[in-house]
Amino acid sequence: MSGYRTPLKRARGLGAAHHGAGHWIGERVSSIALVPLSLWAVFAALKLALYDYDSALTWVHEPLNAVLLVLLFAVSFIHMHSGLRVVVEDYIHKPFSKAALLILNLFVCGLGGGLAIFAILRVALSGAPYVSL
Repeated sequence: MSGYRTPLKRARGLGAAHHGAGHWIGERVSSIALVPLSLWAVFAALKLALYDYDSALTWVHEPLNAVLLVLLFAVSFIHMHSGLRVVVEDYIHKPFSKAALLILNLFVCGLGGGLAIFAILRVALSGAPYVSL
C-alpha cells in the first residue's frame, strides 16, 4: 500500500499558494470604499454641471470636496491596479510578458493616480479666493 497515492498526496503542492487572500481582501475593501465615494462623485458632477468654470474652481477649493476627490482617485487607481494585476497573473502565462505587463500596470496606475491627485491639489491649494457656495 506504500505505492498508493491518495488524492490529497497527488494534490499536495499543486494547490493555492495561500498568498491571494490579502489581495482578495484588499480588492473588497477598496470596492466597498468606492461605493460611497462614487455616489458622492455622481451627485457632485450633477451639481457642478449647473455651475460655470469659476464656481467649479471654488467648489474644488473647499477642503472637504478636495479631500473626497483625492480619496476617490487614490482608491480608484489602487483598485484598478489590483484588479488588473489579478487578470495578468491569471491569464498571462509567459513569464516575460507577465512581468512586463505587471510593471506596465504599476507604472500606468501610479502615473495616472499621481497626475490626477496632483491636478486636484494644484487647484485646491492655489491662491484663488475661498467662497462658500
